[in-house]
Amino acid sequence: MKKIAFITPGDAEFGFRLTGTDQHIADEGNVMTILMRTMADPDAGLIIIDERLLQSGNEEKVKDMERSWHGILLVLPSPERAGAEIEDYASRLIRRAIGYHVRLNI
Repeated sequence: MKKIAFITPGDAEFGFRLTGTDQHIADEGNVMTILMRTMADPDAGLIIIDERLLQSGNEEKVKDMERSWHGILLVLPSPERAGAEIEDYASRLIRRAIGYHVRLNI
């Protein structure tokens, strides 16, 4: 069975670790190193990274890395997002997963 790993900032240090998943604490300076190390783990199947760690332009690098990796890489929306931004993010995820746009009425 593949493992689930979370990469989060320090303010979420104990949140995901309580569920029994791997959790790595990162900042914008070392997030790419932690991500590469986690992707290199053959047991990792799903990596969820907090979007606040991708604010400094790392988002394109992460997309390139995801294309060559065997698992699933998911960006966790920031808790500070406005309602419309959350819907846009959810729509992008659904469009990516099923291949076409779906209108959500929440």
